[in-house]
Amino acid sequence: MPKAYSQDLRERVIKAVTEGEMSRRSAAERFGVSASSAVKWLQGYEQEKRSHPRGTGGHRPSKTKPEREWLLAVIASEPDITLTALSDRLLAERGVKADTSMLSRFFQSENISFKKKRAAQRARQEGRGSAPGAMEKVPKQA
Repeated sequence: MPKAYSQDLRERVIKAVTEGEMSRRSAAERFGVSASSAVKWLQGYEQEKRSHPRGTGGHRPSKTKPEREWLLAVIASEPDITLTALSDRLLAERGVKADTSMLSRFFQSENISFKKKRAAQRARQEGRGSAPGAMEKVPKQA
């Protein structure tokens, strides 16, 4: 990944253009940056009076954590519900759009796994003990 430009360079490009010395493209050429960088820096400065770069990445809060109690209640009352059906129900009843992978990560963080019925039936038939049902609490691994 390329290294970010220095704040000093960014400010010199902005200053050269705002003081009327040169155009954005000529300032970019003079200071050895791409024309698109100079244009974007000036747009940020003109629109928001911002000369520093915006942050990248960061944490987005979970949509499912605030719905934890509701999700666990639904799973307790309907242990055979699919993640797709749960996703649809969450949107319809709570107005929260969460896809199946998001719900899967939520249940993994809660140490809840979903067993497939056929695998559970096969285990019973092969005498490998009783099947745990549609869901079970999974012990945390170190």
